[in-house]
Amino acid sequence: MEENQTNNQEQELDLNQLMKVRREKLEKLKQEGKNPFEITKYIVTHNSKQIAENYEELEGKDVTIAGRMMAKRIMGKASFCHIQDSEGKIQSYVSINDLGEESYKHFKEDDIGDIIAITGFVFKTRTGEISVHAKEVTLLSKSLRPLPEKFHGLKDTDLRYRQRYVDLIVNPEVKDTFKKRTAIIKEIRNILDEKEYTEVETPILNTIAGGATAKPFITHHNSLNMDMYLRIANELYLKRLIVGGFSKVYEMGRMFRNEGMDIKHNPEFTNIELYAAYQDYHDMMDITEEIISKVALKVLGTTKITYQGTEIDLTPAWKRISMIDAIKEITGVDFNEIATDEQAKKVAEELNIELDPLKLTRGEIINQVFEAKVEETLIQPTFICDYPVEVSPLTKRKPSNPSLTERFELFIGGREYANAYSELNDPIDQYERFKKQVEARDAGDEEANMMDEDFITALEYGMPPTGGLGIGVDRLIMLLTDSASIRDVLLFPTMKPLNNA
Repeated sequence: MEENQTNNQEQELDLNQLMKVRREKLEKLKQEGKNPFEITKYIVTHNSKQIAENYEELEGKDVTIAGRMMAKRIMGKASFCHIQDSEGKIQSYVSINDLGEESYKHFKEDDIGDIIAITGFVFKTRTGEISVHAKEVTLLSKSLRPLPEKFHGLKDTDLRYRQRYVDLIVNPEVKDTFKKRTAIIKEIRNILDEKEYTEVETPILNTIAGGATAKPFITHHNSLNMDMYLRIANELYLKRLIVGGFSKVYEMGRMFRNEGMDIKHNPEFTNIELYAAYQDYHDMMDITEEIISKVALKVLGTTKITYQGTEIDLTPAWKRISMIDAIKEITGVDFNEIATDEQAKKVAEELNIELDPLKLTRGEIINQVFEAKVEETLIQPTFICDYPVEVSPLTKRKPSNPSLTERFELFIGGREYANAYSELNDPIDQYERFKKQVEARDAGDEEANMMDEDFITALEYGMPPTGGLGIGVDRLIMLLTDSASIRDVLLFPTMKPLNNA
């Protein structure tokens, strides 16, 4: 322990000394009237990718590139350096004959991590590497803090998430994940726009936390002197728009849930919800298959992917099975033959499932058995359908079995990716289910729904039969980028502050 503390202290002293030297260089530049931070604009003509892809056209022609210097080899009166820009890296040859003695001296004093611009002509070295032969080098920004040590880089995942800016510099491949994120989100929008869905925006600050089973974040509005909630879902607002006459709507944006954090959960996350009048949950299964398979094909070029070593085929059509039948397949237990809460509780005990003491109705127990025994077995895309009414307070009942609802969740690789309903549009039934949720909340269930009187009022004006769907966008991006943790697909995930923050 003492040896580790000593090493850490030595590293801290080294860092402080390096930072001191860099600040001294900056001060010297200022005294010489060459403060790089006074430069407000610089015209860049090409990036590294453009030069590489258009070498034959650009050979021998002048270009101006700019980026972060990631490597430098000083060889007397000539040197090589590598510049990293938004699209990759490119080499530059720098010599005293081209720059002159003073400019070359300044270049030699530039540090790894400095942002520089180079103007010169495009050529290939004797080894065939496309490079820029520098005629002019300009320091645009002084890096006052050295980058992580070259051969070890930034490997500490906690530090990578906290200092994503450094992660992107020293692990540039990380940028590919976030470029794919943008492409995935864009393609989802393209698909829905083509289907004539209208993208809308609904409030993030809510007076009632509704639309999902989750614990909300609470804030306070000073002017109104009232507590408000960051939205846990946008469902109830979007269904109000269906009442108002929109036929198809969707919203993609941040949701906030005051829950645990793990590789699948972040307190704020991106979700998309869409609603279509005169459709049901079968239509929502169809569009879910279409969105995910088309996005995979567009962004990855295939619907057959590998996630964390497991091959997954996203090609439609996907398996569709009821929750009760899925449980029977795995455990042999048929809940169609179990009529009472007590019988269901006994079965769960025989399966060694620890039940939530606040959720002991037959329907709630069916859901808990599914989560404990079945969910992790669903590797290939599977729609689990017909959830118990007790765990689906916003969903229309199945006409053939009123104890179940027309609801599905999509599972891939043992995880949930989507949730959809034939939306409940009976205001009387909805009011009674809200009352049961309020009772559960009063009994201590912090995730139970609140009563939303205005939503009931909206339903009383009449909402057409409607299909609704929610997809966890971050999880979908994890799947399509083979990312193990949700933090790998969020540029700035929520982190506990360090003690010295």
